Amino acid sequence: MSTVARTAVIVDAVRTPSGRGKPGGALSGIHPVDLAAHVLRATLERNGLESSQIDDVLLGCVSQVGEQTMNIARQAVLAAGFDERVPATTIDRQCGSSQQGAHFAAQGVMAGQYDIVIAGGVESMSRVPLGIAASVAGSPFSPALHERYPAGLVNQGVSAELIASRWDLSRETLDAFAAESHRRAADAAAQGRFASQLLPVPTDAGEFAVDETVRPATTEAGLSGLAPAFRTDALAERFPELDWRITPGNSSPLTDGASAVLIMSEQKAIELGLTPRARFHAFAVVGDDPLLMLTGPIPATRRILERSGLGIEDIDAYEVNEAFASVPLAWAAEVGADAAKLNPWGGAIALGHALGSSGTRLLGTLLACLEATGGRYGLQTMCEGGGMANATIIERL
Repeated sequence: MSTVARTAVIVDAVRTPSGRGKPGGALSGIHPVDLAAHVLRATLERNGLESSQIDDVLLGCVSQVGEQTMNIARQAVLAAGFDERVPATTIDRQCGSSQQGAHFAAQGVMAGQYDIVIAGGVESMSRVPLGIAASVAGSPFSPALHERYPAGLVNQGVSAELIASRWDLSRETLDAFAAESHRRAADAAAQGRFASQLLPVPTDAGEFAVDETVRPATTEAGLSGLAPAFRTDALAERFPELDWRITPGNSSPLTDGASAVLIMSEQKAIELGLTPRARFHAFAVVGDDPLLMLTGPIPATRRILERSGLGIEDIDAYEVNEAFASVPLAWAAEVGADAAKLNPWGGAIALGHALGSSGTRLLGTLLACLEATGGRYGLQTMCEGGGMANATIIERL
């Protein structure tokens, strides 16, 4: 097989606007299967494809319970009206689920096993609340796991606190970063930067077309009045070094949303008269300390830079998921990143974090940013539950 045929490229990227992931949020009235189906249909329509041309659909979803169970990717394929012969699978690598879907899709293309794949993700945090899956049919923390970690692992908010403490990130620094995320996202939206990927969603209240989670008026002073979100007396006793700096304001909000990217071989794109917009340059995935949990992007970035032969200075833009402000700030300090290139159009603190959808949402944002600025290389990485991280480098074509 020729080198061209083994190159995996991105042809399109789409997403819904981010809805507040609570009852009453703009997307809370839409079943998550139908939300995912919306981006799948749009991917076909925008590119003049028939569903029978799709070799596989790989969707990320974290809370696979209730409305998001029964292999939601397959349900979405059927709800979207795709040919029944199109297969689909649902991936859970926690917050990196759809980024992992994009990795699997591109790697399948590069191996010659796929020609055209849709990778994406969905999460309705208003309808399937965060953490509900762990409350069904017992705990995922087994006796053997308790034996290995007798003090117990902690939730991500506490991990974010531990990172803020160990990297000496003050409350003021965290809040300033959060306010800047909203400012950048609002500026990008005002300039139409998201227009190429944003899909309006019909709702009972009318067409929903803007990110509901972005708050343009956010200021550091306003955020400073918010109370810490994760402190309990028991945790304060266990971690006396913490002064509790993580709040709802410097964390990503609960979010509803879906996203997708169209991935194919470069040869197939050319054959179909479609324009390859970027190629997949390198991949990495790592495990890391499950107590700190959110530090995985640091070793993932080091690994992918080593594999690619690039330095951090060669990267034109980085998308590092803002699960909490402490995560990208610690990452930037460790890898020597340029703050101006870090989430230049705002991150998840403003644009939302619809768990299973976030990976391909970030990938679409990164692609659009490279195109708008003329950049060549983009790096995407995100922390994941359990102490993992994916990293991806794309090259704009």
